[in-house]
Amino acid sequence: MPTYLHTMIRITDPAESRAFYEALGMEFRRELPIVREGHHEATNYFMAFPGEESELELTYNTDARTYEMGDAYGHIAIGVEDLDGTLGRLAERGIEPEREPYRVREGGSRLCFVRDPDSYRVEIIERT
Repeated sequence: MPTYLHTMIRITDPAESRAFYEALGMEFRRELPIVREGHHEATNYFMAFPGEESELELTYNTDARTYEMGDAYGHIAIGVEDLDGTLGRLAERGIEPEREPYRVREGGSRLCFVRDPDSYRVEIIERT
């Protein structure tokens, strides 16, 4: 049976990215230096929600390679029990939602979007 393992995004500041995703409720799992032929090319930082197997891989390139975010990228979506509490933790780090929480349809879940330190959009959906 196939299993979803992870999604990878490239980052520019490991400490800021780790703090952002920890404020969303993720935990740091491990880091993996990528060394080829004696040269350190990158470090992968794996984050996940407690009790879940699937992970978010944050890749920090150290080999001077650059990259641009493509326009086909959409967003990461996470479910939280307390949207206001989550937004409060993010606000302590200077991160504000793109707009106030809203519902896509009447009776639907409250949600909003924020941007991580590398401007990746993250949809936060209150799951009650």
